[in-house]
Amino acid sequence: MNKSQVIDTNPTLSTSSGVQTETCSLSIMVARTDLPFMMHTIPHLVRSCNFPFFKRVLVMDTAPLSGDKVSRPGVGTLDDLRTCCQKLIDDDIMDEVIEMDYSEEYRRQIYKKHFGIADIRPTHNYKGYPILGSIFAIDKVPGDYIVHFDSDMLLHQEPDFNWIELGMDLLNRRDEVMFVRPFTGFPIPNEHVFHQTQAYDYDSEGFYKFTFFSSRAFLLKRSKFEQLLPMSVLWMRFKRKWLSNLPPRVLTQVHNWTGRGQLDSWEVIVSRKLKTVNCVRATLAHPQAWTLHPTQRSPEFIENLPNIIERIERGEAPQEQAGYYDLKLEYWI
Repeated sequence: MNKSQVIDTNPTLSTSSGVQTETCSLSIMVARTDLPFMMHTIPHLVRSCNFPFFKRVLVMDTAPLSGDKVSRPGVGTLDDLRTCCQKLIDDDIMDEVIEMDYSEEYRRQIYKKHFGIADIRPTHNYKGYPILGSIFAIDKVPGDYIVHFDSDMLLHQEPDFNWIELGMDLLNRRDEVMFVRPFTGFPIPNEHVFHQTQAYDYDSEGFYKFTFFSSRAFLLKRSKFEQLLPMSVLWMRFKRKWLSNLPPRVLTQVHNWTGRGQLDSWEVIVSRKLKTVNCVRATLAHPQAWTLHPTQRSPEFIENLPNIIERIERGEAPQEQAGYYDLKLEYWI
């Protein structure tokens, strides 16, 4: 297993004519909670992307479970997780695995770069989701561009379509576009069915503009993303609500002194920055590529997952799934 190490995160490739080309790597985050399904979903994601990635990297969270992750079904051991990751490498589905660096030195260094405050101590948010790990998966995975998926995501892409190439072009042409992802939900041709909880606008170039960022699936350009830094870290869950109005640096010291307060989600932190600088996350409106997110981890879901993946790869879904991003399991079984 490859531990975190100093690597060139901006490699370039040379063609036979000597022209240097930009690189794009795949990052998939894994943890012990993903063991029941990751050996189905990760090969599926790689197949569906169908892209010549520079590196295909598993980013492993080795931290103790916290928040709502503790009660997830099917939690295995770190040895189980390492064994599964190694099999994905042996089967040439992924190239390498790197374990999140939880050392104090790295934590201080990366929080200073991303939030302007080195003294932040928590590594996970109030739900147990890895904030440090989300940043690590960008910081340590090599490439000019990074495609990231959480390991539970499901993706369909038509053989003659390439959402990543389309997204890279969009990132280079549109200054305000900071992240790109495929359509969310199952699209019905010639019908506009797009159920969302967050506000959005439609752009005539064929994408929806959101100021809310989603960490489950995205494409970014490293040099462009770093223009967002530093962001303001967000604290929450202080008993005295007036404390939440204090500056982030002061709230960080309050947490360090008292142990009270918890970090908000990385998604919310990034979303706040997007609004501040008038940038957006682009969700492609093209029906040739789309994503679903399973919200259930029940035995019923695990049992039916191979069949669900087969149907998604064929571009099939129940009519009731149209426009919905969260997988409606009851209509798939």
